[in-house]
Amino acid sequence: MSRAVLSLGSNLGDRLGYLRLAVEGFRDVLVAVSSVYETAPWGVTDQPDFLNAVCIVDDPARDHWAWLRAGQRLEREAGRVREQRWGPRTLDVDVVTVDEVRSTDPELLLPHPGTAERATVLVPWLEIDPDAVVPGAGRADALLAALPEGDRAGVHRRPDLTL
Repeated sequence: MSRAVLSLGSNLGDRLGYLRLAVEGFRDVLVAVSSVYETAPWGVTDQPDFLNAVCIVDDPARDHWAWLRAGQRLEREAGRVREQRWGPRTLDVDVVTVDEVRSTDPELLLPHPGTAERATVLVPWLEIDPDAVVPGAGRADALLAALPEGDRAGVHRRPDLTL
């Protein structure tokens, strides 16, 4: 079994359309998908706000590399161009976790670096998996509670947008 948590984000063009493209791309293996959240950019802050979501997918035939390649294929379909680290993008599909796999390969670090400090991932993930655990870091709810209030408050659920 290969169960993965994927973080989706978009801040260019048809943001919701790009998130929907990603969800549709994983429809046959989709276990759950969160609500859509709007968040301020992280890293490079001089760019538009993001729409974010998290999905859980499961496919016994895929390993962590297969999840990465599937996400990259969807990013290409969305016309993503990698010009600036943490810069604006049509679609970002991050592999957050895959079962208990740990990877130090620079192309696929698992769990995804920074997950334990990013409310933009933890909030939507906890919505669909209240018992979520970041391997090596602990329970996602405890990690979220440890973040500054401003980080948590900066993640706004958008009930008017659906995937």
